Amino acid sequence: MRVIITGASGRMGQMLIRAVATTHGVSLVGATERAGSAAVGQDAGALLGLEPLGVLVSDSLEQCAAADVLIDFTTPEACLAHATFVAGHGMAMVVGTTGFDAKQQAQLDDILADTPTVVAANYSVGVNLALSLIQQAAKVLNADYDAEIYEAHHKHKVDAPSGTALAMGKALAAGRNVALEDVAVYSREGITGARDRGSIGFSVVRGGNIVGDHKAMFIADEERIEINHFASDRMVFAKGAVRAALWLSQQPSGRYDMQDVLGLK
Repeated sequence: MRVIITGASGRMGQMLIRAVATTHGVSLVGATERAGSAAVGQDAGALLGLEPLGVLVSDSLEQCAAADVLIDFTTPEACLAHATFVAGHGMAMVVGTTGFDAKQQAQLDDILADTPTVVAANYSVGVNLALSLIQQAAKVLNADYDAEIYEAHHKHKVDAPSGTALAMGKALAAGRNVALEDVAVYSREGITGARDRGSIGFSVVRGGNIVGDHKAMFIADEERIEINHFASDRMVFAKGAVRAALWLSQQPSGRYDMQDVLGLK
């Protein structure tokens, strides 16, 4: 399977290159960065301190060799441009980019309507198992249990709550057969009044080099149930994304998520 990785010099881009380089049956044929990046023109392997891979980082997808799948962990604006390229070149796409607003999400859906696509807020196998457990738990732990989602990430993360935290909230809401947008509480400040029954609260921490901590809490007067996931290395996300790309390369056009990839549906 031939892969292009965008955002090659970023945290996730570098991990994705490592994952591709060490996965049997996958080869890197293209890597891109924004125009003006110091990474442009460098060998994608040497950029990471690996043996040269014979693939130079480019500032244009047009300069990359033909590929089967593009893996994107960049920004919403860049991802939309990359999706347009993918749709026009008969490729598949793995989207790990988060932070889309409603308009951008609709644009992405429209661009990739006829493209095999995996879209997930988190590509960790453990996180996706946790999402399934949260939905199951929410079916049993009804609104008598106060629900809270906690997440913590490194100080450089630009969106909040994280895509994974929102996915946890959506899984919890789905388990209770409600829409997250109708019950979510994203901030509390000042005199907020008593908690609304059935609401789902979110809390966010940004600091240091935290890779990703997530927790769903179901809290009653008599007990508290927690479903936790703690990531200690970004490689867990990269390996999951490459696993998704391998799976996607055998699928017809359509939109999938990691629950599909892992057979959890």
